[in-house]
Amino acid sequence: MTKAPFTRRSLMATGGAFMAAGASGLMVPARAAGLAPTPSMRGGSNNYRPGAAIVDRIGGGGFWMTGTVRRAGDGAPLPGQRIQIWAHTTEGHERDPQSHGATLTDANGEFRLEMPQIVPAFGQPHGHLAYDSGAFETVFLRPIMSRSSDKTLTAHFVLQPV
Repeated sequence: MTKAPFTRRSLMATGGAFMAAGASGLMVPARAAGLAPTPSMRGGSNNYRPGAAIVDRIGGGGFWMTGTVRRAGDGAPLPGQRIQIWAHTTEGHERDPQSHGATLTDANGEFRLEMPQIVPAFGQPHGHLAYDSGAFETVFLRPIMSRSSDKTLTAHFVLQPV
């Protein structure tokens, strides 16, 4: 029996057929029924302080932490959800109480909290966010900024009911 050579062309044709089958619905992904929950990120809970107060702003401001909160499965926006935010900023370290605050999502499941400019800690400019209110599984995020000079950082939560 002769084996056909595996060429770049045959690989591309096979990959294209595989992609077309997936796009047509012949292949069903494991979570096709809905939106998968956001997993906690490594290092996300570092310096977490349970019960941080809901605030209008952290410190002097000038930087915006924004994002959305949706329910796993159907992706429905979740209003009134508490998101805690903390970071190493121009006004304090992420372990300092004054560097922590929480906000609530609006009717569209969106949140926005002004805080001091985030600065690099351990070589990376990053923020910390947590959903920890109890109706859904706790999620800790640690998104990294593209540049230290960025004035916003966005993070999205997809929460799994407890």
